Amino acid sequence: MVRMVVGTAETRLVHLRGNSASGKSSIAAGIRERFGRGLALVGQDNLRRIVLREHDRPGGANIGLIDTVARYGLDAGYHVVLEGILYADRYGQMLQQLRADHRGHTHCYYLDVPFIETLARHATKPIADEVDENQLREWYRPLDLLPGSIETVIDADSLRTDTVDRIMHDTDLARLPAREH
Repeated sequence: MVRMVVGTAETRLVHLRGNSASGKSSIAAGIRERFGRGLALVGQDNLRRIVLREHDRPGGANIGLIDTVARYGLDAGYHVVLEGILYADRYGQMLQQLRADHRGHTHCYYLDVPFIETLARHATKPIADEVDENQLREWYRPLDLLPGSIETVIDADSLRTDTVDRIMHDTDLARLPAREH
């Protein structure tokens, strides 16, 4: 396979994975808010559910779209936070290839939230009336980690602000300048 290098030595790629209601979107938004301009959010839900209106299935078109959008952002000099459930068996190959192709620093995180906490958090979400406990149970995969121990596991008891602080520090985004325009 031909390697398609992407980004620059300075770009940061952050994978944020975890089950539904684990806090991925909230943490990604916190990172962007803290960093400022120059950081792209690539959300699985937005690309899969909104842009394509596609069910999550093996070989889905969203997998390539997520990869393309992340690569485009990195090549344009943006740091990229890629977030979603992103099941290891469906998205793992794409995520690992993107990580291998990225010239800059890539950091991978898995938000580990027990199912009972998932239920409590889900009840506060706008889609709570659309998705019931049985559906959540079908989606839930405990510690669905990528191979190779490349992900840092963050437990449910880590506060949003602490998790954002940790990722900002781990990735050096805390010391890098935002874009001015």
